[in-house]
Amino acid sequence: MTDASRGEKAGPARVTRRRAVGLALGAAVATAAGIVLYLNLKPSDQRIEHRIERLYDLDSPQMRRVMGALLGPPIVGDNRVEVLLNGEQIFPAMLDAIRQARHTITFETYIYWSGDIGRAFADTLSERARAGVKVHVLLDWVGSQKMDEVLLDTMRDAGVEIRYYRPLSWYHIDKMNNRTHRKLLVVDGRVGFTGGVGVGDNWQGHAQDPDHWRDTHFRAEGPVVAQIQATFNDNWNKVTGRVLHGEAYFPALEPAGGSAAQMFQSSPEGGAESMQLMYLLAITAAAHTIDLSSAYFVPDALTTRTIVDALKRGVRVRIIVPGPYIDTDLVRRASRANWGPLLAAGAQIFEYQPTMFHCKVLVVDGLLVSVGSTNFDTRSFRLNDEANLNVFDAAFARRQIEVFEDDLRHSRRITHEAWLARPWHEKVMEKAAELLEVQL
Repeated sequence: MTDASRGEKAGPARVTRRRAVGLALGAAVATAAGIVLYLNLKPSDQRIEHRIERLYDLDSPQMRRVMGALLGPPIVGDNRVEVLLNGEQIFPAMLDAIRQARHTITFETYIYWSGDIGRAFADTLSERARAGVKVHVLLDWVGSQKMDEVLLDTMRDAGVEIRYYRPLSWYHIDKMNNRTHRKLLVVDGRVGFTGGVGVGDNWQGHAQDPDHWRDTHFRAEGPVVAQIQATFNDNWNKVTGRVLHGEAYFPALEPAGGSAAQMFQSSPEGGAESMQLMYLLAITAAAHTIDLSSAYFVPDALTTRTIVDALKRGVRVRIIVPGPYIDTDLVRRASRANWGPLLAAGAQIFEYQPTMFHCKVLVVDGLLVSVGSTNFDTRSFRLNDEANLNVFDAAFARRQIEVFEDDLRHSRRITHEAWLARPWHEKVMEKAAELLEVQL
């Protein structure tokens, strides 16, 4: 047999072997990808399945004991909490606090994008770091993907310590779907900020047009700031293995006002569903009114039943959600698919018209205000790390209701009849979006 004839016979065999190896590798990659996808998309093992029995009103001392002992840190008094509306109030207050830092700055955020406000934060944090202030910045790896490397270099060169939460890595690839959605800033352990705003130019201005979003943030002083600092420490410790402590981070805090408050947090490791449980307890305790501002409102069946039960006992329920302008249309469609039982039971649902509505504020019975990063959806309740400041103060709640009612004046009410009459193609798309509810 000639070399040529042997080559003719060996050639197809080699091709067949290469094809078999290629198919095997392809199957292995597909299997691995499927496993990773399953680990990240499978529902949480923990799930609240049963309704909560209504045992007391929101103003009951027992309600405060439950909120402090069963669910979260103790409710502490003597705090001052100030509401900040939109970027024109929020960013100057945050940047001014950073400029006044003398010892420490801790900053955790989901979104940090490039742009004018991103540059302003980078420059201000860098200036404080060069002045000797210890500056710690924790960025969510997914939420900060739109951040230019030059901003990171500016801060690192100045001495800012920057860490990413859950960067892409093989050793926690099963947790890639778990993000930190918290928005926290603490200066010298004495002044804390939280709310819905991220670092991005979309939040600048005063919600004057579709390019400038409507949002609310809060500035706190008093004993509750130590709880906000501890919440930052929770994820900083996870990422770095270090605990920030000492007087520079946890100074003695004097009374600052008349509000009782607690900083409530949740995460998959520490009880992802505790945030939903807190909301359910507050709704169950409501006797008069519930006002909810929610950027992403996709309630599950249990939450819907809990709100319907409140409506049946005479509680007025008003909900403001985004209207024509929203950054995630899939969420809007999944949200609208769930409105039927709520509208039929008497809930008032409004769509904010001028721009993207990014607020996350719950006011119950004119007494409890819960504000922070948490959306009213499965992702916030089961997948993300979240943090909310709960304030028990009638005067503070009245101010938030005033803000809510001003937002109502810029919103359009959706009636049950209008919801039923929406076009069939919208209903189909909403049902399709609803299939992804566990990830929204």
